[in-house]
Amino acid sequence: MEETDIDKNYHQKIKQVFQEIGKVVVGQDYMVNRLLIGLFTNGHILLEGVPGLAKTLTISTLSKVLQLKFQRIQFTPDLLPADLIGTMIYNQKESEFEVKKGPIFANLILADEINRAPAKVQSALLESMQEKQVTIGETTYYLDAPFLVLATQNPVEHEGTYPLPEAQVDRFMMKVSIDYLSKELELDMMRRMSNMSFAGQVGTILNKSDIFGIRDEINKVTISSSLEKYIIELVFATRRPKDYGLEKEAGYIQFGVSPRATIHLNLAAKALAYMDERDYVLPEDIKEIANDVFNHRISLNYEAEADGISTSEIVANILKQVPITKEDD
Repeated sequence: MEETDIDKNYHQKIKQVFQEIGKVVVGQDYMVNRLLIGLFTNGHILLEGVPGLAKTLTISTLSKVLQLKFQRIQFTPDLLPADLIGTMIYNQKESEFEVKKGPIFANLILADEINRAPAKVQSALLESMQEKQVTIGETTYYLDAPFLVLATQNPVEHEGTYPLPEAQVDRFMMKVSIDYLSKELELDMMRRMSNMSFAGQVGTILNKSDIFGIRDEINKVTISSSLEKYIIELVFATRRPKDYGLEKEAGYIQFGVSPRATIHLNLAAKALAYMDERDYVLPEDIKEIANDVFNHRISLNYEAEADGISTSEIVANILKQVPITKEDD
């Protein structure tokens, strides 16, 4: 009975998080949902969308609502690894070198326009994302938990950008595509943001202890063996599409998703179920989140690009084609 009360308390707080962010950001519940899923399951998020869709504002507002240390890093072609993780500086008074830690030492890192930084910077970021640590000089420093990289990139502008290495892209739990608001929501946003006295104050709803508590609760969400096998079938359909009757898609896919996609789809489906106030996963949870987990991990060939085929279309066809096999009682 006590555990149920805790569940209800967390669920109520999660609803309040959406309400608080809604005081500042209009119509981005989908983005907030995916950011929370990443936070609650220890997964980094890549946000893709044209400028002006409140990506930065949403993340900075979320950090205030969650009482987490937030750092925004603007990625540029001249950024150095030391600008990200820190460096050794000489203290003349003490006649010795000391460590000056960089902005990576925070809980929520907004890597703005991540694809504008060169390979050395991406390599430094990769260590922090995967190992939750950074190396300055000869010393390794562990990052404070929770640690989450929320990166943004512009899908339209390619001048002065560097393609992200496949190994780094795979470290992101999800790639979330952000679209324009509806006419009604854009009107609401315009009226709110054109008021120069608008302060955008939000309250703190969750703290670190709550976040770790929610992680424990998500860990208790059950998933049936038939749905576990369904995830495996979806994963293998991206690698061997012909085995699943996906002849057309086989001509477009160069590489399927990695084993990380298997793990992340399972975790994301559990988090989605939990945020829907269930302690078990439904097939709809997997289908709803599959595109966000898969779309940046499927590599398409030149034929797909020539035919204007997107990874999202490939994932949609896989979801239509691959059945769920029921377990015999």
